[in-house]
Amino acid sequence: MPQPPLFATGPDGEPGQQGLVARPRRGDNAEPLTVTQISAALKRTVEDRFGHVRLRGELSGVKRAASGHLYCALKDDKAVIDGVMWKGAAGALPFVPEDGIEVVATGKVTTYAGRSKYQIVIDSMEIAGEGALLALLEKTRLRLEAEGLFDPARKRALPFLPQTIGVVTSPTGAVIRDILHRLADRFPSHVLVWPVLVQGQGAAEQVANAVRGFSGLVPGGKVPRPDIVIVARGGGSVEDLWGFNEEAVVRAIAESTIPIISAVGHETDTTLCDHAADRRAPTPTAAAEIAVPVKAELQAVIGDLAHRKKRCALRPVALGRERLEARVGRLPRPESLLQGQTQRLDDLAERLKRGLMDRAAQAREKLQGDSARLSAPLLRARWSGARVTP
Repeated sequence: MPQPPLFATGPDGEPGQQGLVARPRRGDNAEPLTVTQISAALKRTVEDRFGHVRLRGELSGVKRAASGHLYCALKDDKAVIDGVMWKGAAGALPFVPEDGIEVVATGKVTTYAGRSKYQIVIDSMEIAGEGALLALLEKTRLRLEAEGLFDPARKRALPFLPQTIGVVTSPTGAVIRDILHRLADRFPSHVLVWPVLVQGQGAAEQVANAVRGFSGLVPGGKVPRPDIVIVARGGGSVEDLWGFNEEAVVRAIAESTIPIISAVGHETDTTLCDHAADRRAPTPTAAAEIAVPVKAELQAVIGDLAHRKKRCALRPVALGRERLEARVGRLPRPESLLQGQTQRLDDLAERLKRGLMDRAAQAREKLQGDSARLSAPLLRARWSGARVTP
């Protein structure tokens, strides 16, 4: 049986295009490349050509490894590209990447020889426009609402007159000055300020830590524990206020053991911490008005209550006096009560006088009769007759 040729030959006896053993070809001075060599060449070519790109797409398969690196894919309706974001860049993201978010990723395209894939190494990632940002906000709101963090039954009543008020805000902005000024006008109170960033990288973490820090204070400790906490910042765009939409801030507010007033932005601005707080104020100044009553009004109310108390105490006395005077008016006059007795007394006095006069007259008459019998001649005659008789 004939043996197969070691290599194929063409019609002219030259090596063909394919054979059993690789042989150098005439005019070919290119040595075969190894897989590693071609992978490295592709990597250099891709990185040189696409060393800095900005890609817009929807996040998919977002996964954060235990090392802190972020793995994901960017896709549109026709294509998909893998992406990786190293730990340092991933930790600086101003939002939490989630599936379905449309983003703009900046980085460089490279290859991964281990899987024969190309991918983008992402240096920074941003939400793709305000519309995508609002879509992410609504998605986060629905998810947290489904967990019950915005349930009205969880909200607590605010204390009527807090002795200590905690404020979480920037220590250098106009917000803290407005709050302190309004509190001084309405009801001077003891205020504790926890200074935080209210915008930019790290703002959400600082606000969440401040809220938890106030809740962690021990009642009666060296630092007084606030009776109420105000989380505040001035107005701004959706991007400026984004730190107060972060899940960490919302959860910290929902878990707080101290009633919280959210005063973020202007009246038309709404953040997720507004939904989680026990009370939302349209402005930081309004938060101060909600936190404390007006001292002058309280003094007026207390004065009115004291006056009413005095009136209530004196009212029974006045009513008793009125009733007594009414009863006295219905009593008969003393003269009318004694009129019959007076008349009888006068009649008896007159009868007594006449009786005495009659008695005196009778005595006088009797005396005169007796005196007639006691005349001197008669007495001498009787005396003589009495003496002669044996």
